[in-house]
Amino acid sequence: MKRIMLIMVLVLAMVPSAVQASVEAALSITDGRVSSFYLAIGDHYRVPEKEIIVVKKKEISDDDLAVVFFLARHANVAPSVIVDLRLGGRTWMEITTHFELSAAIYYVEIAKVSGPPYGKACGHFRNRHRDQWKSIKLTDVDIVNFVNLKFVSEHYGWSPDEVVRMREQGQSFIAISDKIKKEKSKKEADKPAKKDKGGKKGSGKKKK
Repeated sequence: MKRIMLIMVLVLAMVPSAVQASVEAALSITDGRVSSFYLAIGDHYRVPEKEIIVVKKKEISDDDLAVVFFLARHANVAPSVIVDLRLGGRTWMEITTHFELSAAIYYVEIAKVSGPPYGKACGHFRNRHRDQWKSIKLTDVDIVNFVNLKFVSEHYGWSPDEVVRMREQGQSFIAISDKIKKEKSKKEADKPAKKDKGGKKGSGKKKK
């Protein structure tokens, strides 16, 4: 075992630092649900997997990942710009206003909210006229919850209210994403095979 560890150390020492960082980050993604969550974010925001790994390596939490790419898209800047501002100590709301954006970009229409974590946050929008939303100041927690709600519901075509219900039960966004993905896969698998014009189940091949 000691000999294997020594060989690994020597190999890593020979790898350029930039590549080594990517390798270490990639190796850290061992949980299938976490890996799937990262890939879903990359797919939704149209960024390559390696960029997700680079951002994650900079000590951005799993819940904050979607916020980085969401803001980068709205501000029309590179994700690294958002990351630098965040690591510089700014709140998500401060970064939002830095790009002359407002809390309105985080709004999600939800039919029913029974309590935390969305109750108070939704109240900010419901208690103000739409033209007053620019004055709303959301907390980091509010923004994380809204952005991930947008991401999960839009990416999987799922009802925001159903995502909110699972969130109110204390489920993490990684768990919610994994659960919805499995349910969608099951529904697709349970769909009956298409029938041809004669009423028989077709094999998908055309007759010559």
